[in-house]
Amino acid sequence: MASLQQTSIAIRSKLLPSSQLPRALPSLNLSFSATFPSLKLTTSRPLIGGARMSATAASSYATALADVAKSNNSLETTSSDVEKIEKVFSDTQVLDFFANPTVDILKKRQVLDEIVKSSELQPHTANFLNILVDAKRIDLIKEIAKEFEMVYNKLTDTELAVVSSVVPLESQHLAQIAKQVQKLTGAKNVRIKTKIDPSLVAGFTIRYGNSGSKLIDMSVKKQLEEIAAQLEVGDIQLAV
Repeated sequence: MASLQQTSIAIRSKLLPSSQLPRALPSLNLSFSATFPSLKLTTSRPLIGGARMSATAASSYATALADVAKSNNSLETTSSDVEKIEKVFSDTQVLDFFANPTVDILKKRQVLDEIVKSSELQPHTANFLNILVDAKRIDLIKEIAKEFEMVYNKLTDTELAVVSSVVPLESQHLAQIAKQVQKLTGAKNVRIKTKIDPSLVAGFTIRYGNSGSKLIDMSVKKQLEEIAAQLEVGDIQLAV
């Protein structure tokens, strides 16, 4: 986490106007057919709806990346790459920079090269990012990351469980939660993501299933809500 924070700080410094840019950059293999043969873009079709179009494009890109990763036996490492990318681009300044059409493409590639090096991304992941920049679809990176996670989970029979708590839980507690989710779902693997949520007061919640459709709520907030629901004003008798 600390290294990613340092990466974000370093990248932000690169986003500031620089005096000069290199005249030429190393050539990049940006061929869809060469690197991502299964990628089928839908941008030529009539627009039905912005949200639906973005979801379809994000799914296509994510599936293409997963296919490449699977073909060269780097699915796990690529999944790690995507997590790193998602964290870097969670910085709105970074995302806005790459989505800005007025920024020169050479400058974008220069900053992207810094991201690739500092995050130690695989060559095919770096190439994928360059494709997104050239295709002007880098704005879909968050959606692509989510779609890739779903594809990865399906390919590896992995159940994603999001554990929210007020304070970070101990590793042994997370392991117990993973075992419980595995029993409930029958999944081969369980992947735990943690979130801090002060509103829970104490305890924790677990979301799993399709798009987090199932919830196990062990929070104090839930208990307080249940108590409040039972305490109707008409049931309260004041001592005289």
